[in-house]
Amino acid sequence: MTRHKGKFITFEGSEGSGKSTQAKLVYRYLKSRYPSVLLIREPGGVKISEAIRRILLDVRHKEMNAVCETLLYMAARAQLVEEVIAPVLRKGAIVLCDRFLDSTLVYQGYGHGLPLEFIRSLGKRATQGIVPHLTFIFDIDTRRGLARKTSRKDRIELRSLDYHNRVRWGYCEIASKEPHRVKLIKVDGNKHEVQKVVRGFVDDLLRRNN
Repeated sequence: MTRHKGKFITFEGSEGSGKSTQAKLVYRYLKSRYPSVLLIREPGGVKISEAIRRILLDVRHKEMNAVCETLLYMAARAQLVEEVIAPVLRKGAIVLCDRFLDSTLVYQGYGHGLPLEFIRSLGKRATQGIVPHLTFIFDIDTRRGLARKTSRKDRIELRSLDYHNRVRWGYCEIASKEPHRVKLIKVDGNKHEVQKVVRGFVDDLLRRNN
């Protein structure tokens, strides 16, 4: 794990889990207390990575295979880490990221069946060895989560229920294997109840390192 002065917190979860909403709420919460807080998303965050995002999510690209998809996610990540995440962490800021390497492990690994070690090997290069200090995985019933997506679905969201069940199972596996880093949060209450739990873990991380 590459060490930096800053703190890196990631937000993960299957479709409709509310991870993006929780990331935004944490950003607002921390912005009023800390001078340097950044919220970014994956894939995206910088010009090149946003261009790759459009390719990845375009429903017209049905012929894209799993390896190509994985390499594109890694390319977008590598650019974001180089341009934003690594330099900002070196300065001592708090970085909140909506998805990171865990997403590729579950969507392309558990979901598509690509070898996890292949993904981890690529990920180590793409992330420059940066590992989140804290990762939230928001867990929701697969059908319920997909039903929450009322807008036009992207290429990934259109995949089968079985695929999305494998993604959910992958997240649960990661949480069980890395309890120190990963906090699995059941999405049972409303967003404010969930946020209260999230803030408790965030406050604990920042308190331990001050």
